[in-house]
Amino acid sequence: MPEIKGKLGIEEFYSVIFKNDPIKIDKKVKETVVESFDFLKEFSKNKVIYGVNTGFGPMAQYKIKDSERIQLQYNLIRSHASGSGNPIAPQYVKAAMLARLNTLSLGNSGVHISVIELMTSLINKDITPLIYEHGGVGASGDLVQLAHLALVLIGEGEVFYKGKRRPTQEVYKEEGLAPISVELREGLALINGTSVMTGIGIVNTVYTRRLLEWMIACSSAINEIVEAYDDHLSEELNQTKKHKGQREIARSMRSHLNDSTLTRKREHHLYTNNDDVSVFEEKVQEYYSIRCVPQILGPILDTLNGVEKILIEEVNSANDNPIVDVKRKHVYHGGNFHGDYVSLEMDKLKIVVAKMSMLAERQLNYLMNSKLNDILPPFVNLGKLGLNFGMQGVQFTATSTTAENQMLSNPMYVHSIPNNNDNQDIVSMGTNAALITKKVIENAFEVMAIELITITQAIEYLGVQDKVSSKTKEVYDKIRKIVPPFKEDLIMYPYVNQVKDFIINNEN
Repeated sequence: MPEIKGKLGIEEFYSVIFKNDPIKIDKKVKETVVESFDFLKEFSKNKVIYGVNTGFGPMAQYKIKDSERIQLQYNLIRSHASGSGNPIAPQYVKAAMLARLNTLSLGNSGVHISVIELMTSLINKDITPLIYEHGGVGASGDLVQLAHLALVLIGEGEVFYKGKRRPTQEVYKEEGLAPISVELREGLALINGTSVMTGIGIVNTVYTRRLLEWMIACSSAINEIVEAYDDHLSEELNQTKKHKGQREIARSMRSHLNDSTLTRKREHHLYTNNDDVSVFEEKVQEYYSIRCVPQILGPILDTLNGVEKILIEEVNSANDNPIVDVKRKHVYHGGNFHGDYVSLEMDKLKIVVAKMSMLAERQLNYLMNSKLNDILPPFVNLGKLGLNFGMQGVQFTATSTTAENQMLSNPMYVHSIPNNNDNQDIVSMGTNAALITKKVIENAFEVMAIELITITQAIEYLGVQDKVSSKTKEVYDKIRKIVPPFKEDLIMYPYVNQVKDFIINNEN
């Protein structure tokens, strides 16, 4: 059982979000939260503390009466629960909740302990607030989206529970839950931070890593199908580049192809007995989408590792305002809620995922085009040419989806629009960046699913099921359980969707 101790890693997120493991709060964390709350309550007496006894944003110039402090917090939550568009999927909301819970557990926010306790119960009971995609500008953090989370914590709004969207009050009554106690600044502390963009971002990294593993499998299999020379994957060649990612991708592909009988040694074919040849019938070097995979996927892996590192740093940071410092007996005002770190990393991630979908589309095109590969029928058509169409129809989908990814990979990071009476005069758009990245990843899985079906059909046509590597054979068998060998034309969309669903939800 993962334990909230003020530091979470990718493993804890995977355990809670993907395996639905329950969490518990460390005793020392609870003590820290109580100490932080008690200090802020005492410290704020006779002082002007933003969000405790002032209005918010450009309205901070207005002092709030002591008798209206609690109402202030409720007003903030209700007024900012203004999202629209499509609901964010519960899995991503749960990740955002875990990210917010961890941040509030650091003791820099001055929240009442009831916040920590109720959020823990909601996560463990798989009760996820209704949060909409539209509304966040990424500074002051995810104000609008987190307001929908806060709305649920005060017992209002709606939640998803057991697959249904329901009023929060009904679910609380069923589960014996009580809303939080709003005592000091719980409204502002809950909505002022980067937890939605960070939670979505962390889930994005998990799916990207899974997508990359499938891409390595596809790239390895296509090397076998075309009987490529293996020196472009050699340790000797790839060690001459200093990049860790390239070296790791090459190593992974060598491991995948370890027992293949189809890849060839250049020295066996081109380094001897060629004196009387003027034109080589077979390619001396493969196309880039086959030969340059380590150089293409290497920077993707390096970028993914860097993105994951920044997101884990963010989730373990205080991204609130103001910051409560019990040790120094002080409260500091600033901008830790600003989401530029996450926004930039999401843009990096969606760019490399878009490039991955482009690689998959080019490999797919190579298999489809008989004039390029010289070994397969057009569109890997196992039926009667002219009468049947093979994979011709689904190539359009792969091409269209890849084009959408290319367009979506344009950065959000540089699209700041001033708002909030120009108080927020430069913002991150981090939540938009994270959600667009989510879409790009889903699209890439779609292209990958089409490539996997095509690879399986190519292996079928060539009759090399017993010659491919054991790892490629495992992939072949997994796809064959979903898509049977076909010569006659099939309605393809159910198979594409089933394979897409399979690879999204299963590691290779």
